[in-house]
Amino acid sequence: MKNVNTLFKTKYPVIQGGMANIATAELASAVSNAGGLGLIGAGGYDANWVRTEIRKCKELTDQPFGVNIMLMSPHAPEIAKVVVEEGVKVVTTGAGSPGIYMESWKKAGIVVVPVVPSVALAIRMERQGADAVVAEGTESGGHIGESTTMALIPQMADALSIPVIAAGGIADKRGVLAAFALGAKGVQIGTVLLATKECPVHENYKQKVVKAKDTDTVVTGRGTGAPVRVLKNKMAIEYLNMSTAGVPLVELEKLTLGSLRRAVFDGDLDRGSFMAGQISGLVKEVKTVKEVLQALFDGVNEYKENLEVM
Repeated sequence: MKNVNTLFKTKYPVIQGGMANIATAELASAVSNAGGLGLIGAGGYDANWVRTEIRKCKELTDQPFGVNIMLMSPHAPEIAKVVVEEGVKVVTTGAGSPGIYMESWKKAGIVVVPVVPSVALAIRMERQGADAVVAEGTESGGHIGESTTMALIPQMADALSIPVIAAGGIADKRGVLAAFALGAKGVQIGTVLLATKECPVHENYKQKVVKAKDTDTVVTGRGTGAPVRVLKNKMAIEYLNMSTAGVPLVELEKLTLGSLRRAVFDGDLDRGSFMAGQISGLVKEVKTVKEVLQALFDGVNEYKENLEVM
């Protein structure tokens, strides 16, 4: 079974999360230039935006990069065609099944990697032709499942013959080693990249991650079936209080409408949705993407050899 760096032709076995409104050509190219696999996050954008970002990324890097497609987006069918037309090498998917696109993507030589929260869904993706899966634990930022990374990875690794990429709770070489010990062949990172110089989020967002403690994330939306992990602020606490009080879903949605953009672009500390994982407490300073990747992997074998086991 291939490690992720072999599959993606990258220096390091790491991919960047396809974070909506954040994973632009700027961030993706920085990750690819640093030795990982950068991703452009299509999010809710249309096909023209995605095509423009792909072409920007080609200008900024000569290394492999990919596109993350949210399959629930009404623009997904057109974006699925764009990645073929633009010669994208890797596609990761979320919020749905990529089955209807698999034949055309495979004909184009695209490596397809769905993001999944459960073993059953991972098995289904392998049967549909996925080349690998990202197993996303509940420690992650943004939209999450219920299983922890530590519980999910070994079960998924046992069930599949394709590579499992661990996501959730990884910010340093300890997390990388733990993921590989559990059976992963690579890792996906997101939160640690928020606090990088190349990340296009507002400075307030970066500093909120840097200043976060281990207890500073909460999960909103559990009662609606769409749980999202964010850093605590006035809006998140208000949402939780309203949810506990039984406020209708339509009112909760009004509260959060546009909140991610308020965090990313405006840095609105009170009303923004600052999606970030539980690993935020390990992120202590704003670094370059290259420094982040080097800290994850350089010297990892020496670190492993110095571990005391039994």
